[in-house]
Amino acid sequence: MFHSDRETMSMVENFQEGKPREECGVFAVYGHEGAARAAFFGLFALQHRGQESAGIAAADGCQVWAHKGMGLVSEVFREDTLAKLPGRLAIGHVRYSTTGSSVLSNAQPFLVHHADEYYALAHNGNLTNAQDLRAELEERGSIFQSTMDSEVIVHLMAPHLKAGLEEALTKALSRVSGAYSIVMLTRDRVIAVRDPQGFRPLSLGRFNGGWVVASESCAFDLVGAKYLRDVQPGEIIIIDEAGLHSLTPFPEERPAHCIFELIYFARPDSQIFGQNVYLCRKRLGHTLAREYRPDADFVMPFPDSGNYAALGYSEESGLPFEMGMIRNHYVGRTFIQPSQAMRDFGVRVKLNPVQPLIEGRRIVIVEDSIIRGTTSRNRVRHLRESGAREIYMAVSCPPTRHPCPYGIDFSMKGELIAAEKEDEAEIASFIGLDGLHYLSLEGMVQATGMPRENFCLACYTGQYPLTPPKSLGKFCFERSAS
Repeated sequence: MFHSDRETMSMVENFQEGKPREECGVFAVYGHEGAARAAFFGLFALQHRGQESAGIAAADGCQVWAHKGMGLVSEVFREDTLAKLPGRLAIGHVRYSTTGSSVLSNAQPFLVHHADEYYALAHNGNLTNAQDLRAELEERGSIFQSTMDSEVIVHLMAPHLKAGLEEALTKALSRVSGAYSIVMLTRDRVIAVRDPQGFRPLSLGRFNGGWVVASESCAFDLVGAKYLRDVQPGEIIIIDEAGLHSLTPFPEERPAHCIFELIYFARPDSQIFGQNVYLCRKRLGHTLAREYRPDADFVMPFPDSGNYAALGYSEESGLPFEMGMIRNHYVGRTFIQPSQAMRDFGVRVKLNPVQPLIEGRRIVIVEDSIIRGTTSRNRVRHLRESGAREIYMAVSCPPTRHPCPYGIDFSMKGELIAAEKEDEAEIASFIGLDGLHYLSLEGMVQATGMPRENFCLACYTGQYPLTPPKSLGKFCFERSAS
């Protein structure tokens, strides 16, 4: 078993428990024998970013092959499928849908054949003007094979490909708005692109004399590649036999890195936005303890997402760190349903309290976020039933009050407890807590060590760096930032 397997699967389980979900993860490799196999392991490291489908496209300089399917990376690929993906170039994708249905036709990479060339594309993010562009393209006669916003980019490229790939890609991306980290493949080139505001992470590394690109640097560690740097916002990287060529064709924009990547999405062993995620989450916990320190006997997380902020909270507050709930890491998919009498099965099958530790004690729970509140409510109820005397919760980010149009799955304000109940005391009462504190916006940003203007904070402030799509309705979005 790989070192990351247990944590990856626990994050997969989190996504089934009311936690927010990322759209997807991408991986690319150039100049490595058995590139598809490297892509398989890269996607395995990025499994936490999407569990609905997985796919790999590979090329050998003459031909492009692709295989994709519904399910986890380990379910979609076997030795025989990887053997049918030869070549020294490959791109891969894991998907959780925020745009487009959860069906095989929407699995990526998206592969097309045009004018004697193959183009495979994999995309992480969300295009906010995709519906308008799609309507325009269909009016001109374009026929779409999927409902993905990623396919829009391919159709926008097509009229300009005679002028070369660089020109076509630049023209296409100048029309789109939103968040995108893209990897592309032709017969003999790998391309990586990041949107001008850098919403989603994308990293560049070296791999046995070749090159590798991934949503997170943890994928480099698993395949033995060396992290070099982030792909810069607005940068297009083209890798071919001549080496790496970097373009910056778009006007410079204010950065809008998704701060939720640092708080929750990214794996703690990753380096994103120039930050180590593990250390950043510990600093969030330190700051949280300086803002809120009720009388308590120990601090605990709901594993695994709250672990690292809870460690920081413990160090700063001096409270002992305990694992008051134990996670079952071997929960698989099952069609056997518990009986009605087993009403607690859905909660206890994944997390179970350590009753002798909890009984009669005052507890501070550190969480990374509260989205809907129902999962936290069930877990707190089980702590009460185990004899907890007082239960407080400290959250390592501000209240999530606004939906995200840039690739996070909460898309309506009605899904967010902090939008419905704006008072902390009201939220605490709903969850069953004796006290609740959210980290201040200023404290959160300060803990990252980066300027506030580098981040997208729209899910907390409602100030959107790019205008949200009108089609989602005014009940979803209230205002956008200038």
